[in-house]
Amino acid sequence: MYLLPAVDILDGKAVRLAKGDYAKVTVYNDSPVDQAKEFEQAGATWIHVVDLNGAKSGKQENLKLIEQIAAQTSLKVENGGGIRDMAAVRRLYDSGVSRVVLGSALVVDKAFAEEAIAKFGDLLCAGIDAKGGEVAIQGWREGAGVPAEELIAEVADLGFRHLVYTDIARDGMQTGIDAAAYERIAKVFRNPVTASGGVTNMDDLRNLAHVAASIEGVITGRAIYEGSLPLTEALAFCRA
Repeated sequence: MYLLPAVDILDGKAVRLAKGDYAKVTVYNDSPVDQAKEFEQAGATWIHVVDLNGAKSGKQENLKLIEQIAAQTSLKVENGGGIRDMAAVRRLYDSGVSRVVLGSALVVDKAFAEEAIAKFGDLLCAGIDAKGGEVAIQGWREGAGVPAEELIAEVADLGFRHLVYTDIARDGMQTGIDAAAYERIAKVFRNPVTASGGVTNMDDLRNLAHVAASIEGVITGRAIYEGSLPLTEALAFCRA
């Protein structure tokens, strides 16, 4: 289990949204690259980067910043947001990104998802965001009318071996994490998953540790930025 500090990029800045609401934005750093370097200096080895503009528009809008993070740090970069075709995956691969997250494309363009996983394999990660058990797409603005666990089973059958599952109702709200839900999701996925949404403090990591066999990674943002989760301690705990 490893920790992935989150850098969400909106209009060129490092931000966090509350429950995925683009109208509820908090800016934490004017430079996403500098923010990534701070995480690296604290001991992070992975970072989770989301192009929020891209998630909303369907095309990569902050690619240069993502490339700079990959080039100017030694971090393994997991990136999602606006990745809707093979050319986008190839650009990220060529830029040194370690993992590419497909989200809305899993629902709106399954042919692309199938082609991508067949060609790029372990580079790819399924990103499934859900609220009330239903998948949300297009930067969380739309409900897809698809049960989350149904889509999770589908992507497992396609060959995805990495999954980021985000509980939108908890994301950016520091309300705590539902460890049992991730254990259930991992059983459906047939592989460990990355937990995202609601991590508030060390107690949440301790709760996830009880189901560590089901957890590949843990993404957290606001809790680090606002100090309720001490980054150095959290990194060490996850490594252990």
